[in-house]
Amino acid sequence: MGKPGKEQMIEFYRQMLRIRRTEEKLMEVFSAGEILGFLHVSIGQEAAPVGVCAHLRDDDYIGTTHRGHGYAIAKGIDLKRAMAELFGRRDGYCMGRSGSMHLADLSKGIMGANGIVGGGIPIVTGAGFAAKYKGTDQVAVATFGDGATNQGTFHESLNLAAVLNLPVIYLCENNGWAEFSPRPVHAKIENLADRAASYGMPGIIVPNDVLEIYKACGEAVERARKGGGPTLIEVKCDRWYGHYVGDAQKYRGKEKVEEAMAKDCIKEFEARLTKEKILKAADIEKIEADIAAELAEALEFARRCPYPGPEEMAVGLYV
Repeated sequence: MGKPGKEQMIEFYRQMLRIRRTEEKLMEVFSAGEILGFLHVSIGQEAAPVGVCAHLRDDDYIGTTHRGHGYAIAKGIDLKRAMAELFGRRDGYCMGRSGSMHLADLSKGIMGANGIVGGGIPIVTGAGFAAKYKGTDQVAVATFGDGATNQGTFHESLNLAAVLNLPVIYLCENNGWAEFSPRPVHAKIENLADRAASYGMPGIIVPNDVLEIYKACGEAVERARKGGGPTLIEVKCDRWYGHYVGDAQKYRGKEKVEEAMAKDCIKEFEARLTKEKILKAADIEKIEADIAAELAEALEFARRCPYPGPEEMAVGLYV
C-alpha cells in the first residue's frame, strides 16, 4: 500500500469537510423542526470514515452505528437522496422510512446504520462470511462505539470471524462515551483494542488522524483480501456534541467539551496540508463554496420531494 499523493490528500480534506458541513446543516434543519425523530452527529470524528472508506470498493460492505452519516457520505451515497431520506420523503433511499438511524444504499455496499448498540456487528460479520463462502475478494467493515465492545454481539462476532478467518475489519471509534457513560464506568481496560488478543487477531490503536487511520485500515483491508482474516482497529477520538442533537451534556464538564473541540481533526489536517504547501487559502475557499452549493441543492431536492402516501405504507417492506 503506497502513501497517498497530494491529490488524494486534498480529497481526504474535502471529504472530511463535506461530512462536517453536512452534519452542521442537519443540526440546523433538525433544530428548526424539518427533520423528525432523533439525530446523532459525528462531528469531531470525520477522520475515521474518510480514512477507512478510501480503501473500499463499491461492492465492499460497511455497517455503522446510529452515528453513521460520515461513513455513508465517504462510501459514496448520493447526498440528495440521503437528505430526502432524512426528511422522510418518498425519493429517499428507503422512501423516507429509515431516516437517519437506518440509512442504507446496497448499491454502494452500505448495509445500513443501526439504532441498536452493537446491532450492526453480527450483520457485517455475516456479510464477511458470505464473501468468503462465495469466494469473492470483498471485505466487510463494522464500525461501532466503545460501548458496543461490552455487548455479546461484539464478542461472539469477533470470535466467529477469527475462527473462520473472515475478511472483516472491526473499527471501534472510542470517543470515551457510551451514550452518557464514560469509559471507566463500563470498561476496566483503557485500550479496547487489547480485546483482540482474546480472539487471536491483530489489535491496533490509532489517533484521530486521517493518515494514520488510512494506513492502519489499508493494511487490515489488504490482509483480509488475501485471506489473512479479521482485524480490530481502535480509533481514539472525541465526540464534540452530546449523544443526540439536543443533549445538553450536563454529565460532561464544559472544559472537557472545549478540550475535545481544540483537537479538531480537520483543522489539524488543514494546517498540515497548508504547511506542506499542498493546500492554499484559495483552494480552501473553493472547496467550502463547492460544498455549500452541493448542500443547497440537496436541501432543495429534499424539500421538493413529496411524502409517501398512505397507500404506500406496505411498499418496500420485508413482511
